[in-house]
Amino acid sequence: MKFNNGYWLLREGVTAKFAVEAVQAETDGTALSVYASSKMIQSRRDCNDLTMLTVTYTAPAPDVIKVSVVHFDGAKQPTPSFSLTPDPSAKPNIQIGDKSASFTSGNLSITIPLGQPWHGTWSYQDRTLTTVESKSTGSMLDGDKPYIKDELTLGIGECIYGLGERFGAFVKNGQSIDIDNQDGGAASEQAYKNIPFYLSSAGYGLLVDSPDKVSFEVGSEKTSRVQFSVPGERLEYYVIAGKEPKEIISRYTALSGRPPLMPDWSYGLWLSSSFTTDYDEKTVMGFLDGMEARHIHVSVFHFDCFWMRAFHWSDFLFDPKMFPDPKGLLSRIHQKGTKVCVWINPYIAQRSVLFAEGKEKGYLVVKPDGDIWQTDLWQPGMALVDFTNADACRWYQEKLSALIDLGVDAFKTDFGERIPKHVVYHDGSDPRRMHNYYTYLYNKTVFDLLVQKKGEGQACLFSRSATVGCQQFPVHWGGDCESTFQAMAETLRGGLCLGCCGFGYWSHDIGGFEGKPDPTLFKRWLQFGLLSSHSRLHGSSSYRVPWSIDEESSDITREFLTLKMKLKGYLLRCAEEAHQHGTPIMRAMFLEFPTDPGCATLDRQYMLGPDILVAPIFSPDGQVDYYLPQGEWIHLLDDRHVTSVGRWYHESYDLHSLPLWVKAGKEKKIFS
Repeated sequence: MKFNNGYWLLREGVTAKFAVEAVQAETDGTALSVYASSKMIQSRRDCNDLTMLTVTYTAPAPDVIKVSVVHFDGAKQPTPSFSLTPDPSAKPNIQIGDKSASFTSGNLSITIPLGQPWHGTWSYQDRTLTTVESKSTGSMLDGDKPYIKDELTLGIGECIYGLGERFGAFVKNGQSIDIDNQDGGAASEQAYKNIPFYLSSAGYGLLVDSPDKVSFEVGSEKTSRVQFSVPGERLEYYVIAGKEPKEIISRYTALSGRPPLMPDWSYGLWLSSSFTTDYDEKTVMGFLDGMEARHIHVSVFHFDCFWMRAFHWSDFLFDPKMFPDPKGLLSRIHQKGTKVCVWINPYIAQRSVLFAEGKEKGYLVVKPDGDIWQTDLWQPGMALVDFTNADACRWYQEKLSALIDLGVDAFKTDFGERIPKHVVYHDGSDPRRMHNYYTYLYNKTVFDLLVQKKGEGQACLFSRSATVGCQQFPVHWGGDCESTFQAMAETLRGGLCLGCCGFGYWSHDIGGFEGKPDPTLFKRWLQFGLLSSHSRLHGSSSYRVPWSIDEESSDITREFLTLKMKLKGYLLRCAEEAHQHGTPIMRAMFLEFPTDPGCATLDRQYMLGPDILVAPIFSPDGQVDYYLPQGEWIHLLDDRHVTSVGRWYHESYDLHSLPLWVKAGKEKKIFS
């Protein structure tokens, strides 16, 4: 949110009380509290008619410092809050002198001069990371709406990454970003997965600890500052340091949760019915027989929305007209060695048999007047399950448990973004904060059921929305993208941004969701999709069985699926790294080569694990430009050997190949 009109002035209607002087500091041995006045204190007369901000520093973990900026502290603490797990072993070092106060956790320190104009220096291992300057920390009023904001300086050449699955420019410098989950597609500033966490190339990460609408101005209001603000009278954020970006992600996920291990079958090919296509039992088995005839194994068949009757979503009942024997159908699918996934969402249409039941038992979100909240946007008269009600969670799980007993192995937990902000929740949660947090409760409810029914390591979702902590409920996919080369590039940018936020697994709709891909695009997207952690064929109004495009697409599907299955052991080792440290399987180049400036802005290629470089081709003519970091590399498909000094390559590839390089010396290990 921009408060300024240019650099010097405030916007019309905005008033500000900035931290001007650090007047006093005190400690109880575990926390450092600094009292910042809104004007310089020259005499006792200056102690009246001013604003005092209390800035408190604590150590939730080694090399992590939590900052709390409070104006008025009389309000009740709002709920919900992110589920964060501090490390009780953290022991801060707090120093208060005549001229300065400092707080240190591990090797991370903040130092604030006392009795001087407001300023703070963040350092890690005696190296300055960033600073807090004048007019950085403030209590703001936009009309009568209060906000608290803070700013950290941007260094020359410093890059900011992350902030969720974002489809615009990969480096966030120059962007205004609101953390506000929306069903906005995959081609705008809106996002399904908004995470108030960023990585800085300066050597730190920052998490704003609020599920509310957090606003980031990344060099977009003041070109040399990252500003972040929240509504209300309190701002809490964590500064997380590390020797390299992967270490910062590890510390962030130690706080917010790490991805679990995924079932082996999830790494194979997922085939969907697609969204609005006509399909029935004959269609499903015809697809699977067709794939089998082409020697393409389908690991998971996904039934999208219309496995249920139109206008009844969600009632969790197979459409009896299209699927008269669902148990028998699922059994026949399992006999092919294929798992079953079905689409669900948290909405209950008025025609659903569950609507009256949820209404009677109080399991649906209500308006302030006590009436059930309903809308016609998406499903006629639909209501929203209240996952703050433990009984409603159990009720929802009971319906899904019956499907698991029927033979369902996984759920696609779609939606979770269209959450109203003027409703009442069972547990009294702030509806404004619940807008982003709702997806956490929704996906946790479903994932916990799968763990309960199938065991650790066997639970698997295909989820679209997310917030902080949802990396614990994978897999996530990139949402509704177009069937264009531009959308394919947007999709990759989204996945790389999400990986910077500790999401270890990620997928996307091969060929794009909206529209029907032309043959060249589809084949290039097949390569990209089958060199992703998880791979799904899915569309909107057209099927994605490869031969619906052409038979060469079937050949390429078989070739790259065969390659992926040969890499399965390698991918499972990468998954172990994600589980232990939060490092994504598909990772931005700078995560693996943080000291190579040539990798800082790359977003059209990625590392698949630590050893394989993938550069998808985003052009119909097979031309591609990509960067090969310094080292010895072997092409995985044609055995070329290159000694790179860290340079760009311009090459042309046919439809059966792409830039796919492995670090020399690792070529045998990746197939073991």
